[in-house]
Amino acid sequence: MNTLLDWLAHCERLHPKTIDMTLARVERVRDRLGLRFDAPVVTVAGTNGKGSTCAMLESIALQAGYRVGLYIKPHFLDFEERCRVGGAPVSAESLLPHFEAVEAARDGLALTYFEFTTLAILRRLASEPLDLVILEVGLGGRLDAVNAIDPDVSVITSIDLDHMEYLGPDRESIGREKAGILRSGRAAVCADPVPPDSIAEQARLRGADLRQAGRDFSFEGDRQQWRWQGRSKRYAGLAYPALRGANQLLNAAGVLAAFEALADRLPISAQAVRSGLALVELPGRFQVLPGQPAVVLDVAHNPHAVATLAQNLDQMGFAPRTHAVFGAMGDKALDEVLGRIAPSIDEWHFCDLPTPRAASAADLAARFERLRPGLKCPQAVRVFQHATPWLAYEAARAQSEPADRIVVFGSFFTVGGVMAGWRAGSSVARTSVV
Repeated sequence: MNTLLDWLAHCERLHPKTIDMTLARVERVRDRLGLRFDAPVVTVAGTNGKGSTCAMLESIALQAGYRVGLYIKPHFLDFEERCRVGGAPVSAESLLPHFEAVEAARDGLALTYFEFTTLAILRRLASEPLDLVILEVGLGGRLDAVNAIDPDVSVITSIDLDHMEYLGPDRESIGREKAGILRSGRAAVCADPVPPDSIAEQARLRGADLRQAGRDFSFEGDRQQWRWQGRSKRYAGLAYPALRGANQLLNAAGVLAAFEALADRLPISAQAVRSGLALVELPGRFQVLPGQPAVVLDVAHNPHAVATLAQNLDQMGFAPRTHAVFGAMGDKALDEVLGRIAPSIDEWHFCDLPTPRAASAADLAARFERLRPGLKCPQAVRVFQHATPWLAYEAARAQSEPADRIVVFGSFFTVGGVMAGWRAGSSVARTSVV
């Protein structure tokens, strides 16, 4: 295996399941690798807001002059997007020795794709002289491969219903799984303003120092600026985060609570906070591209995230018509997803995705038609089916007027498929700024 693509193909063949919830295999290989971090580690779990939280943590720490390593997932175009050092993705070539080391250390032990690649990225980050390590949990928390590393601060973002076949049927069960990243004697932050009781219960049982939104830290603001207050620190006159969306202040408040917990080891100035929030970037999270028609990219794919997307669309201002490009996994709560955003959509372009887990465009269209009588959707809404996200986007663009908007949302495969079309250099791509 001479390239990163070779190694990724190898990882896909090792285990009969794509998801196998246990930490035992990862911990065994971790110990064989001698994997550890000297820098403080922040682990981020939750249903929605993990990526935004990680991006703001990274941006503020970089503005403070620290060398930061970040593991974030999944990727849109290139696998290397998952591993960032100093604010930029690492090279594919630099990952190869770490895939080789994991292969040698596993010694025949079957690892899933996610477990193998997580260990390789962790080892790549551990090879750097870092001041801060930020790790995004993939699914859940307690049994996620990332939880093989002990965090100094655990951050839990919003909790909602997703991956219920693995995490449980309700918010209490899901919160309990997410709280598996908490550690005894270490700080924990919960940014969900109405958290399930199971998070506080797990913090007590595990002996973690829980900082809860609304109790240990709070924020408020007006149209121009906002302020934050924690246990011992406060910030005033803050500009809103560069990431768009009504939910980003919840994420930013949790980020500041995490830095307050790390203040003895990683002091952060008010200017670093201001600059970091102003400069933070994260593709695909209510990302509005300039030009006509306006294009919105959002990886919202569960009811809570899609409800936030619908709220953000309402706050954008008037558009004569909104065209949706949508593809998602078949195991999502698709009826509720469609119901939450249907009032905002005038035209649907459903698309197939290149994974067997995905609902087909035909399945999505049939589901929408079944739900249509009970949906509060515009009259005469039209529905189309397409073989790829890019074909769906091209069709939506062809049918759009300059004042319209196109919303590309759902799976990372959906948003990534449109991004890949732009990168391929089509005539449409050259008229858009990504």
